[in-house]
Amino acid sequence: MTVPRGEILQERSKGRDVRISNIVAAKALASCIRTSLGPRGMDKLLQLPSGEVLISNDGATILSKMNVLHPAAKMLVECSQSQDIEAGDGTTSVVVLAGALLDACTGLLSKGIHPAMIASSFYRAAEACCELLTGAAMPVDMKDRSSLIHAVQTCLSSKVVSQNSDLLAPIAVDSVLKILGEDPSGATNVDLRDVRMVEQLGGTVDDTELVDGLVFDKGSTKTAGGPSQIDNAKIALIQFCLSAPKTDMDNNVVVSDYAAMDRILREERKYILNMCKKIKKTGANVVLIQKSILRDAYNELSLHFLAKMGILVVTDIERTDVEFVCRTLGCTPAPHVDSLTPEKLGSAAHVGDVVLPGSGHKVVKFVGVANSGCTSTVLLRGSNDLVLAEANRSVHDAQCVVRSLVKQRYLIAGGGAAETEASLRLRELALETTGMDSHCFKAYADALEVIPYTLAENAGLKPIEIVTELRKAHAEGTVGAGINVKKGRITDMYDENVIQPLLVTTSAIKLATETVCMILKVDDLVVVM
Repeated sequence: MTVPRGEILQERSKGRDVRISNIVAAKALASCIRTSLGPRGMDKLLQLPSGEVLISNDGATILSKMNVLHPAAKMLVECSQSQDIEAGDGTTSVVVLAGALLDACTGLLSKGIHPAMIASSFYRAAEACCELLTGAAMPVDMKDRSSLIHAVQTCLSSKVVSQNSDLLAPIAVDSVLKILGEDPSGATNVDLRDVRMVEQLGGTVDDTELVDGLVFDKGSTKTAGGPSQIDNAKIALIQFCLSAPKTDMDNNVVVSDYAAMDRILREERKYILNMCKKIKKTGANVVLIQKSILRDAYNELSLHFLAKMGILVVTDIERTDVEFVCRTLGCTPAPHVDSLTPEKLGSAAHVGDVVLPGSGHKVVKFVGVANSGCTSTVLLRGSNDLVLAEANRSVHDAQCVVRSLVKQRYLIAGGGAAETEASLRLRELALETTGMDSHCFKAYADALEVIPYTLAENAGLKPIEIVTELRKAHAEGTVGAGINVKKGRITDMYDENVIQPLLVTTSAIKLATETVCMILKVDDLVVVM
């Protein structure tokens, strides 16, 4: 007589093999970036196909650059990118959590529980966790700048530029608050495209600043005698070319004698001078010229005339930047010289070239702008391209943290406190629940502890000892108890000002659960040729 192997679910072996293959591939990807979680996490050095080198410990950046082939592992990459779009932070946590949940699924599947039942239980567990965390969270007022800065510093503590968080955190907070305008409490979302990031090589990250106005990453274009500083600037943005008109592509003008050539040159000079006079007549003393594709946007002659008229010229404005420039300076682009009127001019208290310390490079700064369009500009500095790129990503993540607080105005303790609290309460719920849900809830609660466990492991602490101590603190009612990696012990995270937006944690839990349940429900892999 054959003894059954104790499997409730008698499924075909191929479905089981495909599911195990998917789980193993996704877990391998999660374990790859697990070491970069937390303030003491390691950085990854990526060599791109172009030969370029990239240093980062941001989960979304690392995974987006990796060449992932397995379809199940690709789902984790997309999950990390979704977290980056939704919350901007917690991109490593979401993948590590998904890996731990898949590990829990392996144990539940071996007990013979049907994948569909595991998936439905996990969805309920995720919902219960989000409710529990919302109850434990602390409301925040958008006018409370210090709380916002503490939340941003927590985000920056795990970045490559963490040592500059005291400078970058206020810059990130102020740049977003500036977009929200006078009354930040009424906003429900923020468009971070309204913050312009200008990268300049040279100096150090400490030279980074928030500019009250606008910065172009190159100096003004001028010939001898042209102005480089203008007070009470009246700014015109022109989209027409300050150069001689040309024939169509397939036409030529053949000039046979010198008299005709002189006449052409005289006419060109007269044509350009006429346009420059019309610009001067509007009262403009700063001209921004949009980059042109078909012919030269400007020539030496037009620069000479404008310099004589005391007009500062900034050339090669990108088409994509026109909208931002117009909103910031309050000007309207002029597609033709006849359509340029004084009403279309923007204004600024001062426009001028500034030589950046540490590099000698010039940029044009517009300061004292009325800025009714609610935009802001951050001038980023760094000693090399790697540092600059990572500083840009870090400041963007920090701005996303402020955006998360605009969307959902709750703060929760960091340092693994939120996950431990959710895990503990879910275990209590599992004891009250009957049937399969009880098993699945317990497995889900165990998986949540991977975050504090990994934080302790990456900080060089004894993970089992620390997590047990953390569990004990939460059981005694200390909701904010978390791992203080600097002191190497358990402390109250609210007292240490280690706080993060509630949206970061709840979004990570929901996205990780959705991805795991999707992987779990796959029982076949079909390659379509």
